[in-house]
Amino acid sequence: MQQQQTETVAAEVRRFIVDNFLFGQDDQGLGPDDSLLDRGVIDSTGVMELVLFLEQQFGVKVEDTELVPENLDSIERICAFIDRKLGA
Repeated sequence: MQQQQTETVAAEVRRFIVDNFLFGQDDQGLGPDDSLLDRGVIDSTGVMELVLFLEQQFGVKVEDTELVPENLDSIERICAFIDRKLGA
């Protein structure tokens, strides 16, 4: 994925997280590699909401076997995951 497209994905994912899990408040210094689970930003139900967003927004299919922290636990990991999915 091109750098500009990666930045766009990151911005859209961050906006979704802020709007839906931080209720529009400041992103509280959420870094691109901060764990969403460890920081309490997202829980198991939130992961499912995130997956639905990713599938609708980016036209990807997230398989059950892909529902792991390595793919979905930070903005950086989510961007890399979407990059892999779109490149496949």
